[in-house]
Amino acid sequence: MATVEKQLMPAAVRPRRKLKRMNAFDYVNYALMLAFALLVLYPFWQVAVLSFSNVKETTSLGVHLWPKEPTLAAYRFLFSYDAIVRPYANSIVRTLAGTALELAFTLLAAYPLAKRDLPYRGWLTTYFIIPMFFTGGLIPTYLLIRSLGLVDNFLVLVVPMAVSIFSIIIMRNYFMALDAALEESAVIDGAGYWTLLTRIVVPVSVPVLATIGLWAAVGHWNAWFDAMIYIRDRKLTVIQAVMREMLQASNEQANDLAGNRSAQDAQISLANVRAGIALLSIGPIVLAYPWVQRYFIKGIMLGSLKG
Repeated sequence: MATVEKQLMPAAVRPRRKLKRMNAFDYVNYALMLAFALLVLYPFWQVAVLSFSNVKETTSLGVHLWPKEPTLAAYRFLFSYDAIVRPYANSIVRTLAGTALELAFTLLAAYPLAKRDLPYRGWLTTYFIIPMFFTGGLIPTYLLIRSLGLVDNFLVLVVPMAVSIFSIIIMRNYFMALDAALEESAVIDGAGYWTLLTRIVVPVSVPVLATIGLWAAVGHWNAWFDAMIYIRDRKLTVIQAVMREMLQASNEQANDLAGNRSAQDAQISLANVRAGIALLSIGPIVLAYPWVQRYFIKGIMLGSLKG
């Protein structure tokens, strides 16, 4: 009875809970977490500082927490060459198109597999799971891509990654955990499967969609091996492949890749260029992650509990 009266009591007159006082363990825990966070963030900060530094600071020894004379020479140099701008645009288009295509295929495959009355549902699930453990290898895959006419085709960067078995299983389990009453009431009103999927299931599946979308976007943005194997036309390559070439090349090779040195180029070094392209390559993902981070843990947990 006292509990009910306390719940019905206005918020203004409820007794305030006392804040928990921090003990020695809490202080040590916060200090360790802060030190770990700084340890993780420092390399990114150092790359950012290096990309905005001039040649004198870049070649000098010591720790630089802030550029004394900030300059955008490295970024002006990078964006002045089509060898950087076009691959960067290709990576953005690939990430957007590939993520949308993977979400569509994952949604259309996971929703039927989540239906318990689907004929041969167990066999179909097994059929989907087998490719997770057995693959044909690089040579058969290349022969298949070549027979499909996708070599030197931008679609080769999107189509082979359109289906992710792991994402299908995660989304299938998420759909199975949803309350069946949501769809039953709509079926009584005459809704079909397409209406159920688009108007009932998708709106309540934002966490798992955001999680899988983030996985797909990171996978497409960081991918470089397929571009190195299947793409010969430099106009179709992606920024990660160019960055790999620049990071692995020697000073002379990297300068040849970027072009002849000019008066503007004399103000920067290879380290500035590498730092600038590394920062540009991680920028979009770092900016997109905070928008989907709140759905990330929820989508993984709900999609992995029920099978």
